[in-house]
Amino acid sequence: MTTFNLQSESFSDDQLLDEKMFSTGLIDMIETVISSLEQDESAMVSHTEQGHLWKFRYGTVEVYVRLTGTTDEDTFTVWSTLLNLPDDLAKQTPLMKKLLSMNWAETFEASFCLLGDEVVIAATRAVAELSPGEISRNITVVATIADEQDELLRDEFGLS
Repeated sequence: MTTFNLQSESFSDDQLLDEKMFSTGLIDMIETVISSLEQDESAMVSHTEQGHLWKFRYGTVEVYVRLTGTTDEDTFTVWSTLLNLPDDLAKQTPLMKKLLSMNWAETFEASFCLLGDEVVIAATRAVAELSPGEISRNITVVATIADEQDELLRDEFGLS
């Protein structure tokens, strides 16, 4: 058995093969879930040194999936933009109250957040012990809540 020395850590052929298989399996699992949800062949992917980023259309929203890598410390994140934060503070307060109350009981592993001036729903976790069920659930939960809530929130708060 050959052993490689990478940055003062030793890895056997079997360990490198296991890591490559895990990486490939993780990416395949994500792409399988996305292909089951995407509409109109809308899925796009970018593979770079910084990780992998997928984007696909689900109903009225675009959903993003990012995998920063395949080590235990890397992250798996799913998010979707729902609407732009209103400039009017009189509209922001009731919107924030609604989103925070929904975070308590209606978003499962996901949560409403602010990304700059956008209201998004997101779920994120470390890659360590990430299972196929969690991949599927997080992508499905974010996509479903985003698609259900984007128009309802816009209508309720008079936003475009």
